[in-house]
Amino acid sequence: MMNALSLMIQGTTSDAGKSVTVAALCRIFANHGKKVAPFNSQNMALNSAVADCGGEIGRAQAVQAQAAKILPTVHMNPVLLKPNSE
Repeated sequence: MMNALSLMIQGTTSDAGKSVTVAALCRIFANHGKKVAPFNSQNMALNSAVADCGGEIGRAQAVQAQAAKILPTVHMNPVLLKPNSE
């Protein structure tokens, strides 16, 4: 039987520390032998990281994947919006 746990971390500002908190939780759970993966449905950022298949994800999700000791995949951040000046 597989036991699954989902956590949702929320904050009211873009500077609340959610990404760092999730990275810390990913590392803690990974160090305890749990299979863990970050997920952010939508991210708006100019800076991105390359995922396993060559696609792009937010840097925060790439760092969180590293903390979880797994390879980053586009499924961790399926919608990446890149703002422009127009």
